[in-house]
Amino acid sequence: MAGTAGTPGTPRVLRAMNDRAALDLLLEHGPLSRTRIGKLTGLSKPTASQLLARLEAAGLVRVTGTSEGRPGPNAQLYAVNPAAAYAAGLDVTPHRIRAAVADVTGRTVGEFELPTPGRRPAHPVVRQVTDALDGAVKAAGLARDDVHRLVIGTPGAFDPGTGRLRYASHLPGWHSPALLDELAAALPMPVEYENDVNLVAVAEQRLGAARGHADFVLLWNQEGMGAALVLGGRLHRGWTGGAGEVGFLPVPGTPLVRQVTKANSGGYQELAGSQAVPKLARELGIEDVPSGPYTEAAAELLARAADHAGGPHRELLRTYATRLATGLASLVSVLDPELVVLSGSALTAGGEVLRALVQAELEELAAARPRLVVGDVREHPVLRGALESALAATRDEVFDTSR
Repeated sequence: MAGTAGTPGTPRVLRAMNDRAALDLLLEHGPLSRTRIGKLTGLSKPTASQLLARLEAAGLVRVTGTSEGRPGPNAQLYAVNPAAAYAAGLDVTPHRIRAAVADVTGRTVGEFELPTPGRRPAHPVVRQVTDALDGAVKAAGLARDDVHRLVIGTPGAFDPGTGRLRYASHLPGWHSPALLDELAAALPMPVEYENDVNLVAVAEQRLGAARGHADFVLLWNQEGMGAALVLGGRLHRGWTGGAGEVGFLPVPGTPLVRQVTKANSGGYQELAGSQAVPKLARELGIEDVPSGPYTEAAAELLARAADHAGGPHRELLRTYATRLATGLASLVSVLDPELVVLSGSALTAGGEVLRALVQAELEELAAARPRLVVGDVREHPVLRGALESALAATRDEVFDTSR
């Protein structure tokens, strides 16, 4: 019968639950013996043996060696088969698309970066996406059809009602109402789309500073300002996907910005965005302000300031901390999160010194008292979050042995 496989309490479902528990333990701990798996799952030796034989026959686990250094015969060690499935992620900005493929264990096996300079794309977005994905797939020695799921991270968010990208007018070529259908037709695997800052929060929740926290805010400041809101362990996206677009937040200390979507900026962005840091440094009399992209200049200035005990560099850090806390006070007053994670190059560059200053200012400006931490996932956090999101869905599908 069609419903038998999913009926709670049936032997097939119970076996599938044990299978998934064992696979999750192998992902967490690495290679384990049959005896160790039995102890960790509470299964008897015969049941653990049957489970491993079943998973090995399904191609989900493999023998990787034997245990050594213990009395008695060496025991076989089992691990998740990396080739059981692959997932991919894309990190899209106006300047480039960064792509990566990971095996089901989470190990990155292929990466590729496709430059996308200019306000008028040389190629349609669908071709950009497929070229970036194919580059990572080729680097992994795979074919496009080997990828089970793809997660694409972009600035802004796709409106669930219209399918159009909102809050990201600076991303050329991505605003066609037919784009999602065109991508679905061009790609053989299921595709999900997520806001880039939300994906950073996914990375921090699974791998970084927010592990074990069900309620937290992640504040991101790099090319633009944004926030991710995790409530009850789940991302809060809002009605149109725009929850967390805090760069548009009106704040004291800067003139009101009207027509914010056309300006692609707002009060908090103008007050505390990366582009404000070089300007503030010049106002404070700092002469050696770096040239070049403002995101890189801001990170360099804040890193330098964190190493100075006083003078205009330390004043830069104090003033910037006050600006950051001004917007954060509104967020924490409404959301009352357990934790605030500071991420993005403009915030991580200031390190612990900037964090402590923002924490002190926030305690003066808001009634809520969340703990502030600096994010741990520093290398390609949007892409890492995309991979983690794609892997979670892939594992739910591939590791389900009840079907």
